[in-house]
Amino acid sequence: MTTLTDRPNSALVVIDVQTGVVGGAVRRDEVVAAIGDLVDRARDASVPVVWVQHDDDELARDSDEWQIVPELAPAPDEPIVYKQYGDSFEATDFEERLADLGVGRLIVTGAQTDMCVRSTLHGALARGYDALLVGDAHTTEDLSEWGAPAPEQVIAHTNLYWKFQSAPGREAGTVAAADVDFSGGSG
Repeated sequence: MTTLTDRPNSALVVIDVQTGVVGGAVRRDEVVAAIGDLVDRARDASVPVVWVQHDDDELARDSDEWQIVPELAPAPDEPIVYKQYGDSFEATDFEERLADLGVGRLIVTGAQTDMCVRSTLHGALARGYDALLVGDAHTTEDLSEWGAPAPEQVIAHTNLYWKFQSAPGREAGTVAAADVDFSGGSG
């Protein structure tokens, strides 16, 4: 359904599952395990896995906190996109890497739900991609002391509203990790 021509492929996108990003995240181990299973299934189905790593003043590149969590590891041939903004497309080579892979459908996982995951989902849909959120494979930390809802509510709300997102000629939605279909179907 993507509006991007000649982009029949899907990609699993793993956003910011870095030691310093998910260290205090709700359901951290469960989410990392779900992402690990999805990575294995994507690789088995020859679906590209694209990794995204954030850095900024609080998350210094090459620091221990910047590293992808030890339970996950990009394969040598899997692209890694380095970003400094919430939306993985902004000021990066993400679009070029997806184009090179013929990708028009993103299956999105990672952290943080209310920041980089949400920004990337909206960025993808606005740029013509189909964007599927894996509802049990994203997480965030507790930001309630600054007025945010509890992390469980942030995750639930994001899953709910993304389930009903749409745009002309594009598909969006939320799916459980166990129901992800790497053959290019709607799940």
